[in-house]
Amino acid sequence: GTASRGFRHSRPAMTSDDLALTGERTVPGIARENYWFRRHLVVYEALAPRCRGVVLEAGCGEGYGADLLAVEARVLALDYDAAAIRHVGRRYPRVAAARANLVALPVRDGEVDAVVSLQVVEHLWDQGLFLRECRRVLRPGGALLLSTPNRLTFSPGRDTPLNPFHTRELSAAELAALLVEAGFVDVVVLGLLHGPRLCALDAAHGGSLIAAQTAAVLAEAAGPAEAWPAALLRDVATVTTADFALRPDGPGHPLDASLDLVALAHTPAESPF
Repeated sequence: GTASRGFRHSRPAMTSDDLALTGERTVPGIARENYWFRRHLVVYEALAPRCRGVVLEAGCGEGYGADLLAVEARVLALDYDAAAIRHVGRRYPRVAAARANLVALPVRDGEVDAVVSLQVVEHLWDQGLFLRECRRVLRPGGALLLSTPNRLTFSPGRDTPLNPFHTRELSAAELAALLVEAGFVDVVVLGLLHGPRLCALDAAHGGSLIAAQTAAVLAEAAGPAEAWPAALLRDVATVTTADFALRPDGPGHPLDASLDLVALAHTPAESPF
């Protein structure tokens, strides 16, 4: 999956496998990236039980999510970035990986049981066409599982996305409407939130663990390079998927206050394709 947090790296870092760490791709095994990695991984873990048979991941990034899904499914991982696809091919042999334009999926009609696309739709110019392509390749009754940052908390009050790599960010209502317009049914949108331990870490770091990380990255980028505060790096490195909560809209956890949105939808049982 890809990352969605904006101006996090002024210069690319490298992973152990020489895959550029740009700030728009989440990778495992890097202490200061751990919060973002776990925030993405928890969604993969939640969605994995719904992924059986043939699964297409649209926008696979580094590939760790596709590999997790491949435990119980046959996974085709697609990404437009050639370096990412080469990396997936080397590191995750049980995943079939290919470079592709996500608004022209190289898959026949009705070929897959589930499409997974996490933190991708906000990067695409034609979001409706992408969703229609997802519907086309899904079998009747197939599942679409996607996530995107919540516009209302990521870029509050802005008509233009804060992140220059995003074309259009979405609220829960906007995301649900796009899915319905693309022909999906049984649309459910969940919200990803900080659980109790992360809320405590928010308080310990000036009210926002995310803002504290962003400030550390900006200070480092200003140069000369400065080390992250030891307490911040320690706390970021200890974050686990259990520190997040994925919930439906409800009292005390309204969707509009969530960090990320996770949508579940299906194609009609009788598909026209």
